[in-house]
Amino acid sequence: MLISHKKTWALRVTALCTALVAPYAFADLPTTPESPRVVKTEGAPDLSQADFDSAKEIYFQRCAGCHGVLRKGATGKPLTPDITQARGQPYLEALITYGSAAGMPNWGTSNALTKDQITVMAKFIQHTPPTPPEWGMAETLKTWKVLIKPEDRPTRQLNNLNLQNLFSVTLRDDGKIALIDGDSKKIVKLIDTGYAVHISRISASGRYLLVIGRDAKIDMIDLWPKEPTKVAEIKVGIEARSVETSKFKGYEDKYTIAGSYWPPQFTIMDGETLEPKQIVSTRGMTVDTQQYHPEPRVAAIIASHEWPEFIVNVKETGKVMLVNYQDIKNLTITSIDAAPFLHDGGWDSSHRYFMTAANNSNKVAVIDSRERKLTALVDVGKTPHPGRGANFNHPLYGPVWATSHLGDAGVSLIGTDPVKHPQYAWKQVASLQGQGGGSLFIKTHPASRHLYVDTTLSPDAKLSQSVAVFNIDKLDAGYTVLPIAEYAGIKKGALRVVQPEYNKAGDEVWFSVWSGQEDESALVVIDDKTLKVKNVIKDKRLITPTGKFNVYNTQHDIY
Repeated sequence: MLISHKKTWALRVTALCTALVAPYAFADLPTTPESPRVVKTEGAPDLSQADFDSAKEIYFQRCAGCHGVLRKGATGKPLTPDITQARGQPYLEALITYGSAAGMPNWGTSNALTKDQITVMAKFIQHTPPTPPEWGMAETLKTWKVLIKPEDRPTRQLNNLNLQNLFSVTLRDDGKIALIDGDSKKIVKLIDTGYAVHISRISASGRYLLVIGRDAKIDMIDLWPKEPTKVAEIKVGIEARSVETSKFKGYEDKYTIAGSYWPPQFTIMDGETLEPKQIVSTRGMTVDTQQYHPEPRVAAIIASHEWPEFIVNVKETGKVMLVNYQDIKNLTITSIDAAPFLHDGGWDSSHRYFMTAANNSNKVAVIDSRERKLTALVDVGKTPHPGRGANFNHPLYGPVWATSHLGDAGVSLIGTDPVKHPQYAWKQVASLQGQGGGSLFIKTHPASRHLYVDTTLSPDAKLSQSVAVFNIDKLDAGYTVLPIAEYAGIKKGALRVVQPEYNKAGDEVWFSVWSGQEDESALVVIDDKTLKVKNVIKDKRLITPTGKFNVYNTQHDIY
């Protein structure tokens, strides 16, 4: 169970999880006041009510993102009782403890979960999944707060920060983000957010920072006051991952959209106040078997530069939705069949083609945002997980977009130039061999000649604590290993290294060295030219740092 070292955060987590799990439906036996309540599912080991509730909290925090709220699987395998009961308690405990090379984290050997917690979790997933409540406009409006009205906000930047080189750093298990000055490497401010912020996004103007937690809470931060200040907040469901703002010419900063994992839906809001305007369900039929799916979650969302549209990945159905916001009261939605399960992705270098991983199908779907259609389904390695991916010019194939994989050590390169290199366009033109599976992010920059690949979820500590670096001009030479965790000089903790992120200039790469709440963590800054350590940022306030988002690069979709 995740318990903060700070009492106030512990109380917040307790309140949050009580709100999340109390309405869930599950079968339990009648009890007397003197006897503990017991949860029973046929064929599953009995659990006390307290252990069942504890396991629901852990599952929400650690497992639901990959395996689904209803445990039907997506990036992770299905965990329904017919499967888990057949595996048995010892097998499940071993898998949770040691993880797998396909990307299942080693929750036990990394000390993220105790042995007792692993035993309870192995029992829990053999029970019928509890079903969370729905979340509509009434529930959303109750959470909406405008903390500073637009008319009361500054009309120009009042601070001396170099906003374009500011980093928004997720402090995952502390329920905060840290704003860090990319020039001085100093923390500017810590801001309370929802639980486990998944991403930070910047409005088209570069003024507003939007962050969304896994608990579906969105915080809108104005970067122009004397110090960056939260100006609005809202909760768009029970679990979520994605937020984006409108970027089409004439609609800059006008709308914000957020996609929920539960309930499966997206919410469109006013771009300055987060007032909810429309909620749209994504439940429907899958593209492959045409069967109804009760939990098609919204994964990546990206703002089109070609039309006043949001491009929305619907994970389980395998459909990409083009949501036209020109008439907010009468949304026009075009559905494009791709492949399951759609997850993350980003633009090619032209910002016309959306490259998105269908990780259960081992494919990358290419969506032409100008012609508004599927261009190709490209076969790649096992369980692609690109983040936003990486664009660079290959000496033979021209412009390519790259993804790494959760399920194997490969790095797939896809040609993206149908005009000057049509023979290579929308094909996997090469596969590089990296360190191993368990990769979450791959990154480069137009000013760099390096390609960085993490292996955060590898059960091998040597891999999870280091990164592979390829020289783009000498890809056949293999990779160089950078022992990032070693550079941090921290001796205790899981020390997982995650998410390379460039500064605006493209001459520095930042990495998170991510440990437990009670352990020391750090950020390591590498000089991109020399691959030497430039800075190690340590601060007792850097609790479980994970994602980092440079304002300029995020605003302009540079990756």
